Amino acid sequence: MTGKKKCKIVSAVLLAFLFMVSTAFAQKPIIIGAPLSTAFLYGWAAERGIKLAVDEINAAGGVKVGDEKRPFKVDVIDTRDLEPGVPVSEALLAVEKLILEKKADFLIGGPVRSEAALAAMPLLAKNKKISILTTGSLTPKYNETVGQQPDKYKYCFRISGEAKWMVTGEIVPCLEYIGKTFGLDRLMIMVQDVAHARAGGQILAKIMGQKGWKVLGEPMVYPTGTTDFSMGLLDAKKQNAQVIIIWMDMPESAILLKQWYDMKVPALPFGTIISAAEQPGFWKATEGKGEYCLANVVNAGNVPSEATPWTMKFVDAYKKKYGLEPEGYGTSSSYMAVYTLKDAIERAGSLDPDKVVDALKKTDMMGVYGRIQFDPKTNQIVPSLDPKEGAVGTIFQWQAGKRIVVFPQSIATGKILLPPWMKKE
Repeated sequence: MTGKKKCKIVSAVLLAFLFMVSTAFAQKPIIIGAPLSTAFLYGWAAERGIKLAVDEINAAGGVKVGDEKRPFKVDVIDTRDLEPGVPVSEALLAVEKLILEKKADFLIGGPVRSEAALAAMPLLAKNKKISILTTGSLTPKYNETVGQQPDKYKYCFRISGEAKWMVTGEIVPCLEYIGKTFGLDRLMIMVQDVAHARAGGQILAKIMGQKGWKVLGEPMVYPTGTTDFSMGLLDAKKQNAQVIIIWMDMPESAILLKQWYDMKVPALPFGTIISAAEQPGFWKATEGKGEYCLANVVNAGNVPSEATPWTMKFVDAYKKKYGLEPEGYGTSSSYMAVYTLKDAIERAGSLDPDKVVDALKKTDMMGVYGRIQFDPKTNQIVPSLDPKEGAVGTIFQWQAGKRIVVFPQSIATGKILLPPWMKKE
């Protein structure tokens, strides 16, 4: 065969391939609407996770819907629901715009604030629009509402953790481990004035009191946007607190940790939700004053670990695309939601919401943070401390400038350390 003939054959094959790809992507895209508070970690990291998954899926040929391949397309609208003083109604307008104007086929992401997510549920039900919550919105009332009215709210799913499991299944066992290891049992709780934090703080106080810990007063409640925590920290010193639970998704929580470090408060800071400390750039931004802080990033993959074979593939892909490690809560779950939706659409063979709901309820796949299954009654992701059994969480600690996974033991990459100014009993 001559060189010219070979060249013609290669060209013909290439043209045929390009034709197939262009034909596939000439199909109408499947629109994912993403209502997110984009100026905050739980918004922008979720957006990045969604777009990374969409890019990967589209590069691999798209989504098989019946006999055709269709690409995903993402439309993001800023809900602003993490900003101080912004009413819930603004987030609802964003959701409504995605449904009615952007013609979103599905919603992934938020609303991020719990109150806004709850308020959006009737709107989703009215429009028969499937929503998969992936970030923020930790209130257990969301999945409880689905369980109470499963027919009305069957379109509402959550693929990330929720406050009740975080407390009883992750934070309490971790606190018990800390107590047993270091002989600590005096607890102070500081929470942000939002639904999930207030509820989580109360539940945690009750449980730890029943387990023999000395809970120092009622949880301290701070309005969103607070910039001075010194009085609370002085009180922690005065009452000899040994662990300080911090439940805040506002960036000002970085100020709390700087003040904790400067005041050398002899108590271990444990961020059940603490957005500022979750991010890879936190160490540099605080000049290392976040050392020893524990942070719960809800799902594995938001910090490097070997939870599943997919975890580091996701971490590496995120680093390659965005130039840094996954940034905290909402990142891996937003990425995983797109793949879970793709799987459900392909099994349903349709975009019909009722058929896709049925397929989502039957989801059983391994993902970035473990086995992905939804509770059949509440549409809540099934959690576990073992990634082989369910969605596993991650609690890490800042150690020498790195985020080291310390809990659960099934995926831990290091052990918890105490600040040197804390005296062991």
